[in-house]
Amino acid sequence: MSLLYHRYAPSAVTQCDLMACAEEELTPNHPLLPRLFTTANLQATADPVLDRTVLCGNVDVRVSFMVSERPSSLYRNAVGGELLYVHDGAARLETVFGSIDVARGDYVVIPKATTHRWVPTGREPFRALVFETAGHVRPPRRYLTAYGQYNQEAPYSELDLRRPQGPLLMEGREVDVLVKNRNGLTRYTYQRHPFDVVGWFGCNYPYALNIADFSPITGSFHRPPPVHQVFEAPGCVFCNFVPRMLDYDPRAMPIPSYHSNVDSDELIFYAEGNFFSRKGSGIERGALSLHPAGHIHGPHPDAYQGGAARVGKHTEECAVMLDTFKPLLLGGAALGSERADYYTSWNAR
Repeated sequence: MSLLYHRYAPSAVTQCDLMACAEEELTPNHPLLPRLFTTANLQATADPVLDRTVLCGNVDVRVSFMVSERPSSLYRNAVGGELLYVHDGAARLETVFGSIDVARGDYVVIPKATTHRWVPTGREPFRALVFETAGHVRPPRRYLTAYGQYNQEAPYSELDLRRPQGPLLMEGREVDVLVKNRNGLTRYTYQRHPFDVVGWFGCNYPYALNIADFSPITGSFHRPPPVHQVFEAPGCVFCNFVPRMLDYDPRAMPIPSYHSNVDSDELIFYAEGNFFSRKGSGIERGALSLHPAGHIHGPHPDAYQGGAARVGKHTEECAVMLDTFKPLLLGGAALGSERADYYTSWNAR
């Protein structure tokens, strides 16, 4: 909870209007296939909160992509939290708590029902992967002590989190704010600008964490994906794969084993670097792979070339992973950019 001190009554509304908000129908992953999509060709849209490109989702999380060259509407998501990963460009997140400047590699956590807007600040379009969750986005419970602080075994700490700078005070009358709730989208016209908070305190606020500040947990043999976890939300977890030392025991084979996800679908966004376990699969920067529960997957054949020689070496890959415990359904933009033969990429050459 956080307490915010407004200069004016934040509930003073002069008008409200129902807005059109038809969410895209998503398609089941039938037949059950691994999928490979790309975000490289997505173009800037009119409003980075209203016109996001939906890629996939389920009742717990909706995954979309934001490409913007202009500020967004003032917006408040009262359905759940939002987590963004900035892929390119820079922007200022303006909120009732203050502002945060973000750039490539930043995660941004926006708590449920936080009034905010995005203002691109770079020369290139602002591009970000967006996760809209059904509940609050939070650090994994195992990273926290019984008293709420990060413990010393966690791969990041309070020192790595960037809080809003402020106060952010703006004047204005008859200011529109778009509010999304479970019944749809409403436009409220407020008597005064909502950015009138002169001070606040509490433990629920937006923040940024750069992926480079995540300290990887490594071992002499392959470490399972939970060591890469960075956030969690109801029905899903978020992990990242960052530059790190590979297995350093001389007997190790530093390539992930073939495996089948039993309880989760696995969506990976390939942000930067050389994805050695996917060598030969056609994966490039900005691609997304979906490996559904029940599908056996693992390294591609070309990844085995010189695999043993990688013991004790470093990988420079940078990727963001979402695991969901309900099946992910597919959006039209994902299906429209799909590499149709991806499921055959494990075949021996």
